[in-house]
Amino acid sequence: MKIVGIADTTFARYDMGKSAIDQLKSMSPEIKTVRYTVPGIKDLPAAARILFDKYDAEMVMALGMPGAKEIDKMSAHEAATGLITVQAILGKHILIVFVYEDEAKDESQLAWLADRRTREHAVNAYYLLFDQEFLQKNAGKGLRQGYGDVGPLR
Repeated sequence: MKIVGIADTTFARYDMGKSAIDQLKSMSPEIKTVRYTVPGIKDLPAAARILFDKYDAEMVMALGMPGAKEIDKMSAHEAATGLITVQAILGKHILIVFVYEDEAKDESQLAWLADRRTREHAVNAYYLLFDQEFLQKNAGKGLRQGYGDVGPLR
């Protein structure tokens, strides 16, 4: 059984944790999820560390939805830096899944994007755990999570 930690926030306007858990459960009975929800995006590095240390997660999905203001983007950058630091110290993957409020034209599209990006990163989590070779076969193909793929350079 592989444990995937789901770190998410109450600041987000969409339940990205639910999407991640649903997608992972649909892919394998060999994945157990443990969820740890925090108030804001800058709390995610601590949440990830708790999921690794207390729950023995093999990897963590850090889910957040920064606002559209410059201060929100700065907070997201600081959170990502913290998450990258935890990753480097522990030598374990943290998939950082952020959806910015200004990435969509309206709330409906934003909800769609949050769900889709989260689910596509959950698929990546599955392949990191069970089929690294699949990811290697897709290296350099310009695959994206959320909106459409951009394809390889020609």
